[in-house]
Amino acid sequence: MNLPVWIARRYFFSRKKRSFISWLSILSMLGVGVGTMALVVVLSVFNGMEELNRQIFKTFEADMTVAPKQGKRFLAPPALLTRLRQTTGVSLLTSVAQDNALARYGNAQTVVRLKGVDDNYLQRKQLDSSLLEGKLLLRRDGVNYAIVADGVRNDLTISPVDILTPLEILYPQSGQTFSVLNSDAFNREALTVSGIFFIESKYDNFVLAPITVARTLFGNKPDEVTSLEIQLRPGTDENKAKQALQDVVGNDLTVQSRDDLNLDLYRAIRVEKLFVALTLSFIILIASINIFFSLSMLVIEKKEDIRILYALGATRQMVRWIFLTEGAIIALTGAFAGLILGVGLCLAQETYGFARMGMISSIVDAYPVRLDTNDILLTGVLTVLMTVLTSWFPAQRAANVR
Repeated sequence: MNLPVWIARRYFFSRKKRSFISWLSILSMLGVGVGTMALVVVLSVFNGMEELNRQIFKTFEADMTVAPKQGKRFLAPPALLTRLRQTTGVSLLTSVAQDNALARYGNAQTVVRLKGVDDNYLQRKQLDSSLLEGKLLLRRDGVNYAIVADGVRNDLTISPVDILTPLEILYPQSGQTFSVLNSDAFNREALTVSGIFFIESKYDNFVLAPITVARTLFGNKPDEVTSLEIQLRPGTDENKAKQALQDVVGNDLTVQSRDDLNLDLYRAIRVEKLFVALTLSFIILIASINIFFSLSMLVIEKKEDIRILYALGATRQMVRWIFLTEGAIIALTGAFAGLILGVGLCLAQETYGFARMGMISSIVDAYPVRLDTNDILLTGVLTVLMTVLTSWFPAQRAANVR
């Protein structure tokens, strides 16, 4: 075994003499381990929250959305739709007409987000897992149906079983003076509620209806839409598909992926993750400073041993390596133990979900976690780097002992 390593191990693992310095070294090691474990767990929780939001958005939003760069609506002639459907990777294209409207049911009313969609919308099967009551139906035998969010159902006290009470949708007519007393100022459509869905509070005010109903209410032209939603075939490269679709629609329209539509939320999660990581890194730095003090005190305590080593022919570099190795033992033991405990806690949370949300309306019962190899490597490198830097100065001081 290398002599500096052997001496450093003797200093740290000696059982015959446990001084205050030894206990301080053990506490420093525990501090590094706890800080490393906390950093791994917290970063994994933020990764889990980001992944959970992606799964939520995937339940309602399309893979790609074509929208106008200016204004709310644009014309989508059959020629454009055909070219989009023929683009490599496109599986399904849905025309959408969407805007705010007033919904009435019985004696109750509320403002909703009316989303008119093509008949092929239900082929996407996104709402299958989110259906709470009733069935997914938009049109049958010439009758128009509506699928409403759970928040709308609660506001209007809607029952899908009651087929006699219609859901009335009102939208202001263009060119008319707005007045709640003027019944002619609104376009009206009556729908039968077929089902109730729940995804997340962000979508709690949505009402899904046939696009023909929405166009009639909004006064749109036959080819006018607010967006085109595109589902891609499994395994399609999103970046290549996005660029291909952008080439088809031209410069007046923009193609956005699901992540692009929710970019602000992901940015907020990543910024929060960064600040929390910096805070926990300061905790690890404090534990590393404890290593600095323990090694500095150890140098003072072992001055006679250092002089004996010099008398036996030791070089300054050997003495420096003894105390650097001592610091590395403290740091690497704590960092390795912290990484193992952190990864173990995350795997246990993924498997058993022992840390609960504690909220009745939560989508998931337990805190979501997702381990990321890059986060684990970054945590390990950061911990080792800080502890090595703080160990260098006491080691250099030991090398200068005469």
